Amino acid sequence: MPYAPPAGSRTFWRRAVAASLILMWLGVAAVGGPKFGEISEVATNDQSSFLPESAESTKVSDRLGDFQDSGSAPAIVVVTAESDGDRVDPAELRNLPEQLSTTVDGAAGTTATAATEVSPPVPSDDGEAVQIIVSPPEDAAPADTVAALQGILDSELPDGLQAQVTGPAGFSADLSAAFAGIDGLLLLVAVAAVLVVLVLVYRSPFLPLIVLLSSMVALCAAVLVNVALARAGAVMINGQIQGILFILVIGAATDYGLLYTARYREELGRHDNSWSATVAALRGTWQPVLASAATVIAGLLCLLLSDLASNAGLGPVAAVGIAAAFFTSLTFLPAVLALCGRRVFWPRIPHSTAEQEDSPGPAHSGIWDRVAALVARAPRRIAVGVGLVLVAGCAGLITLDADGVPTSDYVIGQSDARDGQAVLDRHFPAGSGAPTYVLAPEENSDVVRTSVGALGGVAAVAPGPETDASVVDGDVLLEVTLTDSPYSGAAEDTVQEIRDRVGDLGAMVGGTTATELDTRETSVADRATIIPVVLLVITVMLALLLRAVVAPLVLLATTVLSFGTALGTGAVLFSLFGFNGSDPSVPLYAFVFLVALAIDYNIFLMTRVREESMVHGTAVGVSRGLVGTGGVITSAGIVLAATFAALLVIPIQFLVQLAVIISLGVLIDTFLVRSFLVPALTHLLGDRIWWPGKTGGRQ
Repeated sequence: MPYAPPAGSRTFWRRAVAASLILMWLGVAAVGGPKFGEISEVATNDQSSFLPESAESTKVSDRLGDFQDSGSAPAIVVVTAESDGDRVDPAELRNLPEQLSTTVDGAAGTTATAATEVSPPVPSDDGEAVQIIVSPPEDAAPADTVAALQGILDSELPDGLQAQVTGPAGFSADLSAAFAGIDGLLLLVAVAAVLVVLVLVYRSPFLPLIVLLSSMVALCAAVLVNVALARAGAVMINGQIQGILFILVIGAATDYGLLYTARYREELGRHDNSWSATVAALRGTWQPVLASAATVIAGLLCLLLSDLASNAGLGPVAAVGIAAAFFTSLTFLPAVLALCGRRVFWPRIPHSTAEQEDSPGPAHSGIWDRVAALVARAPRRIAVGVGLVLVAGCAGLITLDADGVPTSDYVIGQSDARDGQAVLDRHFPAGSGAPTYVLAPEENSDVVRTSVGALGGVAAVAPGPETDASVVDGDVLLEVTLTDSPYSGAAEDTVQEIRDRVGDLGAMVGGTTATELDTRETSVADRATIIPVVLLVITVMLALLLRAVVAPLVLLATTVLSFGTALGTGAVLFSLFGFNGSDPSVPLYAFVFLVALAIDYNIFLMTRVREESMVHGTAVGVSRGLVGTGGVITSAGIVLAATFAALLVIPIQFLVQLAVIISLGVLIDTFLVRSFLVPALTHLLGDRIWWPGKTGGRQ
């Protein structure tokens, strides 16, 4: 007979392995925790750096340093009287440029590469406003520049006058302020939301804290790895990627933890000790959790096909987060629960019973027994009814406007930069301070200048024909002031007209408006490329998991229908609440997350259905699978929806819209698609759902 170690020895080594895993992960968390303060340091929110090098605006931006001393984002100070209609005397502001320059240089400190350049006060034609353009050192942070300018304006502006800071630096500072809550407020709201749901699910004082601890350990690990990758230049992180990473890891790790703890509780009812229950729970959990994580990671990595760095950057960063969630949920969490034993479920402690050992299968669960019976009785009516509801929700897609929003609308709520831009629009050519640059060959520069100046959307072109322009490497740089706000659709139309007129003359167009236009067009192209690839990749992943062809197609079709309903409903809500369109990346991100994440719940359901069908046949397997997973998947869906809803606290339109769409989509998928539509379709198809495989069970 083979040697069997004494029970006491086995228990010792099991505890030692569990304790080692816990200490290892706590060590990772101890190192990764302080990195939360560093992730903002490696993040960038400079929109021009997101575009590929092949973009026309990027090529122009790379050449600006040949013609200008400072390549920094300018700030525009616009001064008006406190009483509408009163005139502003520029003489009152004659000392202000020097004061602004000195203040900004002081804020930049000794690291400044050059002195701040400040224009003299420029009055508007109506005499009711004055603008001053501030060009800080190239390495000065826009937020610091704007804060310094506002400080000196508050103290030195003459009585009866008011000032606002706008322009590229002003809008960049607004974005920085909006993202400031990501490290603290977002994380706090997300954790609080998850904790409340977990307490309601478990009705236990200990288990929610353990599951949440596992999620936070996963987040610390993800932050640790991603900060290291960002410092090495391997990944790009910006504010929206940072926020999505936090939410995604907490939501996914909690979902995986819910799935494991549900199976562990079930196995405790069949085994005499926590160690054998742990082994059995891991055997029943690791495959669907691995399939879920692999599917999400595969979908996310499809974003690497994007030409926009802000999209491509999300793929590997979020994939690292999902991997961290997977490993902690199937190592750290099981180790903690195994050491704690049954008492971790107090006051509802599961006990082993001979009846459960002899009759393995899902425990009966009131409401889910009734749902399973309802679906089994009338699958056709339920499939048609739910399908019609989802199709009706898709009708809202006709209101969707995802062609882009101007930078001035990125921040929700009060915006000094947006208010200042509105003042500029009233009193000056709106493109003042944020010119469009045209880089033209010297021999064609006069023709380009004349052609551009003749356009209706152009207020001025500098230098004029009477001035000798600087020539660098055979090129001339023209500064074009647009009549419309540089952040408006009208300005983008003008830039496109300029490109159409001078492109054949070898000229290229760049600047703030051109960057926004190139970003929008690149996002639209990314959407058309990535969505089909995601569909193909996830279909293949599901086919490999379920060893079938029909089931993956059914699951994917229902998930896409759910996505359409969420996007359509979200579009209607956005119109009702006054959002002016959506960024082109909103549907793309929502699609990737909803298809990849929502398919998880169908994976959890159908792997259990297939497991039961192998023994009992498909008809019985559907009911047993639905009863066995109904409670935990519903809880997981509520957790994920609540986690993404936490993004609502960040006043960035992109993140708010993404939070609404994904939260709606997850709830629709949880309560309608996975609970009714998929089981009903499976009943209707019977064994054909597993084609070309076979169930091997009885009907």
